[in-house]
Amino acid sequence: MTHSPDVVDLSLLSPVVKKYNGRKQDALLPMLHETQALYGWLPRQVQEVVSQTLHVPLADIHGVIEFYTMFYNEPTAKRVIRVCHDAACHLAGAGPVSAAMEQQLGLQDGQTSADGRITYEQVPCLGMCEHAPNALNGDRPGGNLTVETVADFLDGSHPQPEPRIYGDSLLKVARVGQVDPYSLKDYEAHDGYAALRKVLAMTPEAIMATLKASAVLGRGGAMFPVNLKWEFTRNAAGSPADKHIVANVDESEPGTFKDRALIDGDPFSLIESMTIAAYAVGAENGWIFVRGEYPRSYERLNNAVNRARAAGYLGRNILGREGFHFDIEMRKGAGAYICGEETALIEAIEGKRGFPRIKPPFPVTNGLFDQPTALNNVETLVAAMAVLNIGLDSWLKLGTDQSPGTKWFCLSGHIARPGLYEVPFGLTIRELIDMAGGIPQGKEIQALLLGGAAGVFISPDGLDMPLTYEDARAYGVPLGSGVIQIYDETVDLRDILYRLSRFFAHESCGKCFPCQIGTQRQMEILDRVAHNGGPRPEDKQILLDVGFAMTETSLCGLGQTAATAIISAMELWPELLS
Repeated sequence: MTHSPDVVDLSLLSPVVKKYNGRKQDALLPMLHETQALYGWLPRQVQEVVSQTLHVPLADIHGVIEFYTMFYNEPTAKRVIRVCHDAACHLAGAGPVSAAMEQQLGLQDGQTSADGRITYEQVPCLGMCEHAPNALNGDRPGGNLTVETVADFLDGSHPQPEPRIYGDSLLKVARVGQVDPYSLKDYEAHDGYAALRKVLAMTPEAIMATLKASAVLGRGGAMFPVNLKWEFTRNAAGSPADKHIVANVDESEPGTFKDRALIDGDPFSLIESMTIAAYAVGAENGWIFVRGEYPRSYERLNNAVNRARAAGYLGRNILGREGFHFDIEMRKGAGAYICGEETALIEAIEGKRGFPRIKPPFPVTNGLFDQPTALNNVETLVAAMAVLNIGLDSWLKLGTDQSPGTKWFCLSGHIARPGLYEVPFGLTIRELIDMAGGIPQGKEIQALLLGGAAGVFISPDGLDMPLTYEDARAYGVPLGSGVIQIYDETVDLRDILYRLSRFFAHESCGKCFPCQIGTQRQMEILDRVAHNGGPRPEDKQILLDVGFAMTETSLCGLGQTAATAIISAMELWPELLS
């Protein structure tokens, strides 16, 4: 197959056109994915066919392709090698691994081989931080790469990494590593669908009351009570056929990999938890939006949806409950961190660029297709299911009075056993680090990044903070999505700050001016500070001014938090900019 833009065999498109004929714009992302898989990229002639098939203006097709980094409008290979270069992978040796890969491929970042078979890219976080350094060989993930294993990774013989699960009081990830993620029978044999059967004996009102008493808050970082979101959606105008349950699997923030660990190891639990949410809310439509950098996760979830549907766990009159109808559609993202924001994710499902919407109105009344929508993070959904499965009394025995239950924490960086830790609220950071084996080679902790790239730095003085919502508020730090990234005494924090700023500059969607320009200026200053001349006397004040402007005037959470970690570092370590 030639990659010349002048020679395109449109006959290859016939099966795809037949499949999507009669569909509307919400089918745009899946059609583009399937079309690009045929050619490796999306030539203009192909875009015109997509436009005609879905009756979407060609200008909108162009806009979507240019917005998402995993769609290509220039000749690109079908097989793309993507190597992560964010903080965790950088600390673990991504530089030498990339150099060895470039030497063996004969390619530099962004180049395609002369025969059109391989494209090589250096990319932001791939969500496998516990397996750093990591990369994707097409759809095949590879982790814990070394210079010596690069050849095996490139020829497909390097083993694929599976989730690393640790902790105490495992409730939400207890099946990970214990079940075959492709087997519904195995899931059922390990208490699968027991929770749904219990829930169907309850009224939606009783479910809401249980969740209210459980104090389950949104686990993606927003910390909004799950019972309120579900109640608002249930009480919104419209029939069940007009209401939606959406699972947000677009975790793209450096250091965050908790949802991937669950859906890689126990995908049926997400299907069951969404079905419970649908019963409680009174919604017939389900959607799972998976980030494009999770191809294996997408495939495992898609298999779970199909098997659940075939077994009667999805569809009409589920488990014999007359009038309880619910089904799920899958959607794959294409490389846009902003789609983790709920309204940007909704725009993506609708086949548009992932621009955040102005709120209000909120998704619970005007969400997907302008209809009532309950959109939740993966951990939030399975936490609600865990409460309903084990019972309120058992849930409240875990954690603290104000933060009951368990929480997932993603440990990466300089830690002996990086991985996903499920623990009851109340452990201190120090206790969690000790559980993870401490800092390798007897090194001392220099800094910790808590809450992710949009979180804050803390010094070793904060290690005794209990990991609870109330203590996080008291200390003025976010728990966010549960990221704890550890940096030992050897790390150049200026370089880490630059990498954080580079991530936000790369991921800003450009819809609002403060974020679009502010993230670029922030990155330029920190690049010079770290790599090209050092700090200037005015840098601190400029960064504070830029950060304030972004925080106070940006449209969505990306711009509002893009400077948070950087400002916290400047406050803790003024010498970084002197």
